[in-house]
Amino acid sequence: MFLTPAEKVRDYENRGWWKGESVDAMTRRAVASGGDADALVDPFNRDSLDGRDPERLSWSELDERVDRLAAALLADGLTKDDIVLAQLPNTVDAVLLFLACARTGAILSPVAMPYRRHELEYIVDQVRPRFIVTVASFAGFDHAALARTLAEREGRMEVLIFGDGERDLRAKAAKTDPERTRTHVEANPVAGGEVLTICWTSGTESRPKGVPRDHNHWVLNAEVVADGTGAKAGDVLLNPFPLVNIGSIGGLVMPWLMLGTKLVLHHPFDLGVFLRQIEQERVSYTIAPPAVLTALLKQPQILEAVDISSLHTVSSGSAPLSPWLIEGWAKKGIEITNVFGSNEGAGLFSSAASVPDYASRARYFPRFGAEGQSWEARSHEVSSSRLVDPETEEEIATPGRAGELRLGGASIFACYWQSPELTEAAFDDQGHYRTGDLFEIAEEDERFYRFIGRSKEIIVRGGINISPAEIDDLLTGFPMAVEAATVGIPDDRLGERIAVAVVPVEGAEPKLEDVIAFLAERDVAIYKRPERLVLMDKLPRNPMNKIMRNELRAMVLGKLAE
Repeated sequence: MFLTPAEKVRDYENRGWWKGESVDAMTRRAVASGGDADALVDPFNRDSLDGRDPERLSWSELDERVDRLAAALLADGLTKDDIVLAQLPNTVDAVLLFLACARTGAILSPVAMPYRRHELEYIVDQVRPRFIVTVASFAGFDHAALARTLAEREGRMEVLIFGDGERDLRAKAAKTDPERTRTHVEANPVAGGEVLTICWTSGTESRPKGVPRDHNHWVLNAEVVADGTGAKAGDVLLNPFPLVNIGSIGGLVMPWLMLGTKLVLHHPFDLGVFLRQIEQERVSYTIAPPAVLTALLKQPQILEAVDISSLHTVSSGSAPLSPWLIEGWAKKGIEITNVFGSNEGAGLFSSAASVPDYASRARYFPRFGAEGQSWEARSHEVSSSRLVDPETEEEIATPGRAGELRLGGASIFACYWQSPELTEAAFDDQGHYRTGDLFEIAEEDERFYRFIGRSKEIIVRGGINISPAEIDDLLTGFPMAVEAATVGIPDDRLGERIAVAVVPVEGAEPKLEDVIAFLAERDVAIYKRPERLVLMDKLPRNPMNKIMRNELRAMVLGKLAE
């Protein structure tokens, strides 16, 4: 399936920005060079996650497992361009499914484990998947039952389960002739310009948006991330995030394939397990949220109990970093890379190589792709960036003036899934993606952008984007409220938490527990449920009757402080 215009594909491939090859071609190179070396390692506590013993696969074993899994899918009727919806924890099965889709020309649409019927029904309606692949159960929830309910509703969608007795997809794959995959691959070559994934992102809209990304996007992503963050040949990578977005797939899985090294998986995030994996597997590169890095520096006794001397770099983002944090880790011999990015392909990196000064690295990002700039970075070669006044569309070239960051080039997605209106709104008249994030050219050094804040209304809780509009829409049916609206409030550990402002109906005294129960009845993911509640006489609205969320946030914080 091709969604990126053919002329753009030709242009970027002619420039050398895209290689025009599939992710499977990258995988096969890694297999050829890696052989019997370790490639993929399960969480050592996997048996507590889904009842399976942890696995450790060499590159050769991984290659055979991908062939067999692909063959099992083909035997069940998979064809090129079919969409596979996956809800899987971060184990070897999730990675193998990603690679099997890349090999067969299928399209993987991964979703987060906390998603429930509310989120999944919408996504199923959008992509009409051929298969939904999940586990029997996880964290006490019956994922297999939910998948079968969705399949009954959809009709043509089939359910495949990892860990469902005799119907176990893993067991079926082990018995399937891998020659079926080889025959299919020969007859169905995959081009770099074809879609590989549809990931889901939240913004100001009330529903998540599907973000298709081609093989070309992902192959380039590996180059940009490895070059921009400090990951290097020979690194052992630890991936603490599930394979559902660019942070995990682009931030670790694709660099792992490019470097042909070892990838260690982790899920759900558990600090003790995370540190022990670094020690046991001699991890040298990983990613972690700022709150975790801060907590570890403030509790040195935790680090004293483990040996993390193999670690040289940690990438972090989703919330502002502090110079204290970066300097504190540097004193331990570990560099922190400051990362700004999105599923749409936005990406800026402040690493030890590009921004050695600790204070600057915490506050600034190199102006990769900006006119008149010169950086020795892959991201700079393949992208363009500029700041624009979001009200007047005037381009900003002077320091100290805030503007929306606009990005173009080979890393940026082509369109939202079956959403032409959203796609049109996402790009400006120069074809640059409107990030919705405010930056300014640094007055101290014009080579850098300084992050100001988000102009979009998304809540970022623990690195996960949450649309307040989606929660607002759900709460319109809350019987104890005349109206309700959601905002993000600052939190030292998670970056932001969800607060809801409720105007109660006459005589009602709604509690936070009432709101949570209302959303739980509608199978809304747990992480989207509010953690604070304030009662108000009315909500602030503009002349167009739209919630003025910045003003509401200030009012909520004021009431919480009383």
